[in-house]
Amino acid sequence: MVIKYEPLNRRERIAKLFREAIEAENRNDLETAKKKLDEILHESMEEEPELYFEACFRLAEIFLQEDNYRGAVKCAFRAIYYASNNDLFRLGFKRLGNILFITKEAGRKEDLAENMESVRALVKDDELLSSFLEAMVRVARGEPVETSFPVKEMNEALDLFKD
Repeated sequence: MVIKYEPLNRRERIAKLFREAIEAENRNDLETAKKKLDEILHESMEEEPELYFEACFRLAEIFLQEDNYRGAVKCAFRAIYYASNNDLFRLGFKRLGNILFITKEAGRKEDLAENMESVRALVKDDELLSSFLEAMVRVARGEPVETSFPVKEMNEALDLFKD
């Protein structure tokens, strides 16, 4: 049986989970923080897309703390894929660009050159995201990429990843 929370109760529960996740992160208990954020993802995906978006990027930040660059990028793609409006879509690419820049600066671009099948499966029906993902993987492999995307923030994110 699935329990549907009333909007206010759901939002209150999600706010409580965010607070608990931040507190766990501040204690450096990243596993608990990830579990709390995962709960938020499950509760917010259908009904609260903006909160889902924020939880994805908060989880990406934790993955960066753990030097899990692939995990961070996967979370960013999930946030962007499920973005409920154009503003979040664009903001998602700005934040993904930051993650890609951090990955590059850490000398870990090659982490994104393989094992991206779960992201490919997620974005397979979205031509724009699929082409961005493939361009990103080519950059990670050290291949030259001269692709241009119709969304400025996508181009900026890819440029931050290039050498």
